Amino acid sequence: MSRNKKKQLPVLEKITITSCAAEGKSLARVDEKVVFVPFVVPGDVVDLQVKKKKSSYMEAVAVRFHDYSPLRTEPVCKHYGVCGGCKWQCLKYEEQLKAKQQQVEDNLVRIGKIELPEIMPILGSKHVYGYRNKLEFGFSNKRWLTEEEVRTDVKYDVMDAVGFHITGAFDKILDIEECHLMDNINNAIRNDIRQYALSHGLEFYDLRLNKGLLRSLMIRTSNTGELMFLVQFRIESPEQQAQADALMNHLAETFPQITSLLYVDNHKANDTFGDQEVHVVKGKDFIYEEMEDLKFKVGPKSFYQTNTEQAYELYKVARSFAGLTGDELVYDLYTGTGTIANFVAHQARKVIGIEYVPEAIEDAKVNSAINNISNTLFFAGDMKDILNKDFIEEHGRPDVIITDPPRAGMHQDVIDTILFAAPERIVYVSCNPATQARDLQLLDAAYKVVQVQPVDMFPHTQHVENVVLLEKRH
Repeated sequence: MSRNKKKQLPVLEKITITSCAAEGKSLARVDEKVVFVPFVVPGDVVDLQVKKKKSSYMEAVAVRFHDYSPLRTEPVCKHYGVCGGCKWQCLKYEEQLKAKQQQVEDNLVRIGKIELPEIMPILGSKHVYGYRNKLEFGFSNKRWLTEEEVRTDVKYDVMDAVGFHITGAFDKILDIEECHLMDNINNAIRNDIRQYALSHGLEFYDLRLNKGLLRSLMIRTSNTGELMFLVQFRIESPEQQAQADALMNHLAETFPQITSLLYVDNHKANDTFGDQEVHVVKGKDFIYEEMEDLKFKVGPKSFYQTNTEQAYELYKVARSFAGLTGDELVYDLYTGTGTIANFVAHQARKVIGIEYVPEAIEDAKVNSAINNISNTLFFAGDMKDILNKDFIEEHGRPDVIITDPPRAGMHQDVIDTILFAAPERIVYVSCNPATQARDLQLLDAAYKVVQVQPVDMFPHTQHVENVVLLEKRH
């Protein structure tokens, strides 16, 4: 017998799932150990195959259901359970909201350890499917085979795929036939490209070898009815250039609703194209989004909140918390393309936005210009380097700071400068309540949390946004 034979981990029988957990999983408790399980909901009674066993926790998958929870609902997507992108599809939406509300409360209480007001009920998304305005799909010549396909021992002739990357298998793509996160146009175009590529012998990308014509595609829709479509190629010969041109012409003819048809020739080892030239095949290299009386120019490299309708609700909360009267100097930290800065500018004396990405700052300036907003000022650079005492002494102490940092939260230097600036109010918008809670604790000596409003931007996922209003202690 081989000494390397893997030890068989146990099957746990008739285990009741007790609550939702991190990363879209749920949990149970067995012999005082926590067990993390995907694709189950609280109240399910299941047999669990342990996949990983540590001293304090286990990871497992459900192999048999004895009882289904009343909180369970039927997933809409045929790829559910394999794709992994919308792990909570099997949980009723009202229960998803309860779990996210609890997630915010647990983080602020356990990590923040600060005095809190009553947390307001989470704002649910009006649409729970078709809510995204942007999706990206990858091409691969190594299609991910489902467990069912592997068990059949069938040799598949076609291993090309266009869809989503599989977690833990960086070079494998799950072939996606339908995705319900966006308007159905995403399915129509993606499936048409697959059929065209296979019938015309186009080479799908090999990530390990960094070769192959078809790399990725991106689709953006907007509430103005415009549609952007971008294909990333890796073009190595005149023949492949001709193939790329023919595909783009095919898309232009087949989908006249595309108002911005673009492509990138990317030879790098990754799909980021911020430093790549974007070629326009049809239309303009941007589309517009609208919010109240404002228009926002969105290019292929622009950041814009991917749930347009819910972003409006989020920004309305932030603006309300800011309590602007028209006389305030506002600092908008991590301003991105200046969406929040421009959204609140009419209610402020002046808004100064700071952002790390120079291209985003250029977008922010353009968005001010096209909306005839003249009381904004934008700066590009690392937040901890730009936002310092000299900057504040030059531009003035803010009355209000709005901050919307990345998932990692704010650097200690940024928090120290905020404390030095001493605004009357801080509006903290966060996509990660855990790091937000940590930062709130660091601000607690000088600021009191007076309002907390969770907002759900991404139904069927564990992600939640949270807006907090802090007022200076006097």
